[in-house]
Amino acid sequence: MVLEQIIILGAITSFVYALMALGFTLIYGVSGIINLAHGAFFVLGAYIFGALSNLFSSFFPAEFLYVVPVLALIVTPILTGIIGSIFYRLTLHQVLGDQIATMVVSLCGCIIFQQIIWLVFGSTLAFRFSIPAILPGNFTVSNVVIVNAQALAAVISILLFASLWIFIAKTKSGKAMKALSQDLEAAMLVGVSVEKMYMLTSAISAGIASIAAVFYVSMTGAASFYMWLQALALSFSIVILGGLGSIKGTLIGALIFGYATTIFSLTLTGAGGLVTSLPFIVMIIVLIIRPKGLFGKRIEME
Repeated sequence: MVLEQIIILGAITSFVYALMALGFTLIYGVSGIINLAHGAFFVLGAYIFGALSNLFSSFFPAEFLYVVPVLALIVTPILTGIIGSIFYRLTLHQVLGDQIATMVVSLCGCIIFQQIIWLVFGSTLAFRFSIPAILPGNFTVSNVVIVNAQALAAVISILLFASLWIFIAKTKSGKAMKALSQDLEAAMLVGVSVEKMYMLTSAISAGIASIAAVFYVSMTGAASFYMWLQALALSFSIVILGGLGSIKGTLIGALIFGYATTIFSLTLTGAGGLVTSLPFIVMIIVLIIRPKGLFGKRIEME
């Protein structure tokens, strides 16, 4: 029973973590920017989704309320992506090339967005903003109870990974992003607009972060204005573990984190809060063996 739980729940947890980190590795792979504001877009996505759900629910009768989360899920990444693109253009674009300044500016962005949420939603909702599950209920596989929202999050994660790979490999904008990740000067010489591509990448990255937040919070039941720190810590650790700039490495890093979390939580039931730190210990051990992560930069944007 425990083995079945580890296999099934570990896979689901891993894909949710992968979705959380995907946007982070995308923007680094294209621009080389370590955008710590990724955590801010994560929490913004959760609050925007919750606010839109409440707004849309007033326009639909009870028998059509299932439409509300779908519409909110469509609009949320669009709005978050626009905010992410504007934030890049107004702040990060001004300090391109200075890695320390980029990290400081993006981290300050997290704190600013956190306080904006506090001001807009008030202290009560800032600490706990209840968000209903996108797909309520659960089902059983091999005697393991799986929450519908978790299963849907895993499926969406797989689809987004596949969609992003197709986008990068097959579309003109995706190929421009890949060119920027490989050789910035050569890409500029053939007419690739660095500013437009970086803004597009920022928008996609923020949008993916918001989708991850919606599913993550729909499983936990509530959002909090300071949860950007947890999301950022997980995303950053997974990306470092897999190798900065590697989409494939992000997926594998998420699998390691997800299974480590599941194994520790199921087997060390008396460890309490220590369980959440154990996957980070696994990451440290891996990085001691491979300081550049599992895949590093050599297969970036693959």
